[in-house]
Amino acid sequence: MRHLFRNLFENAVQYGGRDVTVRIGELEDGFFVADDGVGIPAAKREDVFEVGMTTAASEGGTGLGLAFVQELATVYGRSCRITESASGGARFEFRNVDFLKQGS
Repeated sequence: MRHLFRNLFENAVQYGGRDVTVRIGELEDGFFVADDGVGIPAAKREDVFEVGMTTAASEGGTGLGLAFVQELATVYGRSCRITESASGGARFEFRNVDFLKQGS
């Protein structure tokens, strides 16, 4: 999970700048990671999960970060989808997550 969060945070900073705000929240059956950056156009949301897809090649982008996020979600049986955050940035939603109860 550390790698998943790291890739999402690095992606938010790469595209949203050093002043981007990232928020993590709970969903009924999972969690989300949302930022207030520029967002991802609806038509491109599935494309960003493809290996090698990057719009930041000139800045060292490899197109592996979000592909890795998708792969990790799949390996652990979670679904991942991209939507728009409340502030117009990107929001990654992870579902089918079992949370541990406090004291478990």
